[in-house]
Amino acid sequence: MEINNLIETFAEFKEQKSIDRATMMRVIEEVFRNILAKMYGTDENFDIIINIDKGDLEIWRNRVVVEDSDLQDPNLEISLTEAKKIDSDYEIDEEVTDEVPFRDFGRRNILTLRQNLTSKILELEKEKLYEKYKNRIGEIVAGEVYQVWKREILILDDEGNELTLPKTEQIPTDFFRKGDNLRAVISQVEMRNGSPFILLSRTDPAFLERLFELEVPEINDGLITIKKIVRIPGERAKVAVESYDDRIDPVGACVGMKGSRIHGIVRELRNENIDVVNFSANTQLYIQRALNPAKINNIKINEADKKAEVYLDPEEVSKAIGKMGANIKLATQLTGYDIEVYRDIDEGEEDVDLEEFNDEIEMWIIDTLKSIGCDTAKDVLKISKDELVKRTDLEEETIEEVLNILKAEFE
Repeated sequence: MEINNLIETFAEFKEQKSIDRATMMRVIEEVFRNILAKMYGTDENFDIIINIDKGDLEIWRNRVVVEDSDLQDPNLEISLTEAKKIDSDYEIDEEVTDEVPFRDFGRRNILTLRQNLTSKILELEKEKLYEKYKNRIGEIVAGEVYQVWKREILILDDEGNELTLPKTEQIPTDFFRKGDNLRAVISQVEMRNGSPFILLSRTDPAFLERLFELEVPEINDGLITIKKIVRIPGERAKVAVESYDDRIDPVGACVGMKGSRIHGIVRELRNENIDVVNFSANTQLYIQRALNPAKINNIKINEADKKAEVYLDPEEVSKAIGKMGANIKLATQLTGYDIEVYRDIDEGEEDVDLEEFNDEIEMWIIDTLKSIGCDTAKDVLKISKDELVKRTDLEEETIEEVLNILKAEFE
């Protein structure tokens, strides 16, 4: 393959891969200089002139004229006789510049040139892709599902670049097929074995934050600030927002009229329940808002240990704790305080319904106790441990644990 055709090929490659002109010329010159150094021992006395647009490349060698008998290095020196063949006016110690014909390279070196150029261009492409996505960490990217495996999904972006969405970074209820379109946030970019590895996530709080920025113009414009986001992906999330403009209701703006803004986010997150909380520097008020929808009677704060004791009516306890403890867990993460919930029972109050203990006692155990006529805590405490074991057919250890929980309620 002729050198000119080779350059033309890589000029076209440059256009396809959007590699800038200066970089392409640098790579071509570097590859040619490596071959020259291999052929002649050094490339320092060569000038390489490249015109990518025309597909032209010229190589000129500079040598010093010496007496025929003094010629030692034919690469750096040229005999007076040979110099005069080029131009009869040349004299000793003058510099001769003559073009190196491409035929001198030989077929094998030209093949090596092609392989090295291909390799260099591919390296450039990988570096460019790495830098592109490295600067976009935390941004949302859209792509098409190309391949679905057990542990991860391979996604192609608009330019055909490969992105990876691991199973661990998917919402538990996510289900994708080949050809589906999806959105995720770029969470990690690194080089693995010389190739860029781009990791996506749909569980990262940053994904939810970017979705809010897309759906709520006031956030994108900086009128509303997202202070913190905590999530149990696919289950529940809490978002603390704040506005420095008293005319703007940050929670209302995020939710939208009749939930118009937040509905799109909820759908994207597979019906994840999203609580938008108005941030406050007042710790008690912030904790109260974080435990929504539970209504709180009193809060005792221990600033030193970052702990908060929250007292509620018995019927509000389950709301504060939430399904599988999700609400209190997220409230703890959002506020940074270790929150403990207590039933606020007046001394004159006679009893507590068993169902109010469903955060501490499994529901099937409560149902078993109810089946023998024990609907309240004191109903159970009136019966001896042995009698309860006999009547419910529950394990003695289980009965002891239930009794301890119920007794603690009245202590």
